[in-house]
Amino acid sequence: MSRWVLHVDLDQFLAAVEQLRHPELAGRPVIVGGNGDPAARTVVATASYEAREYGVHSGMPMRLAARKCPDAVFLPADNPAYEAASEEVMAVLREFPVVVEVIGWDEAFLQWDGDDPEALAREIQAEVRARTRLSCAVGIGDNTLRAKMATGFAKPGGVHRITAHNWFATLGDRPTEALHGIGTKTARKLAELGIHTVTQLAEASPTAVGERLGPRMGPYYVSLGRGMGRTEMEASPYVPRSRSRETTFPANLEDWAAVLAEISALSARVADDVAAEGRDVARVGVKVRYAPFLTRTRSLTLPAPTRDPAVLEAAALEVAGWFRPDRAVRLLGVRAEFVEVSG
Repeated sequence: MSRWVLHVDLDQFLAAVEQLRHPELAGRPVIVGGNGDPAARTVVATASYEAREYGVHSGMPMRLAARKCPDAVFLPADNPAYEAASEEVMAVLREFPVVVEVIGWDEAFLQWDGDDPEALAREIQAEVRARTRLSCAVGIGDNTLRAKMATGFAKPGGVHRITAHNWFATLGDRPTEALHGIGTKTARKLAELGIHTVTQLAEASPTAVGERLGPRMGPYYVSLGRGMGRTEMEASPYVPRSRSRETTFPANLEDWAAVLAEISALSARVADDVAAEGRDVARVGVKVRYAPFLTRTRSLTLPAPTRDPAVLEAAALEVAGWFRPDRAVRLLGVRAEFVEVSG
């Protein structure tokens, strides 16, 4: 009997929920994000597979998505509906003889000891579809990273396995940014060291990479190249690490006093979310996106954990003072990071 990690990832989750709520949208390109206005300066949260065929993807500005797919149905995000749908799916997963670690609305890791993980994956897919009418892909691995990477090959609605036996055969020649956890900026820094592929990263010296990317992150990135990850799951419920609010303005803010007023307003909304969560905040962050699209984020650790709205606002305004006030602003965000929950 072997230890397996399965990564269950719901297909086009937000769009799928909307298509279930509105059957007339089945088979049509659906784009979810912001307030649903394609002319607004917001970004795509999820696009249905029909919309993705036009090149629309998560994180894309809604205006660009509208140009790429003008016939799409644009819908506002309805978080309570997605949370409810997610809970239904996770309840189904917990009925199986597995340890379930929820890592988001639409995904979870499962720890299972057995001999036929593919059979279990197909049972899970069938039960999720029968009970919730949602489709999911299942990645199978001998740890979390390999299971997560396998899911990319399983989507939509399939099953795929990646283990130590086929890690390099599957991913070795791919660019480093194909790995979960490595973005464009990190890949560029690795390339400066002559590291372009997953195999090259795996063979690199952790010390040498650490000299360029930091003593902690360097060895971590090398471990990603080698396909290393966790094998033990935590069955505790999913707990958000933070709450945040942000606003994209129809017209750029030119007056810094107006920027500060918006930060105060966003802080109040975040404070309401924090109060509803009933948890203390350890750190407050501010995001500023200057026109046309330069984004900067800064954060401050609070002297003591709190959920006091006045303290959160004061911290956000203090962080705002670290930004340049002489540039036009198109987006502002305030984030409250909770005190970590001990296991």
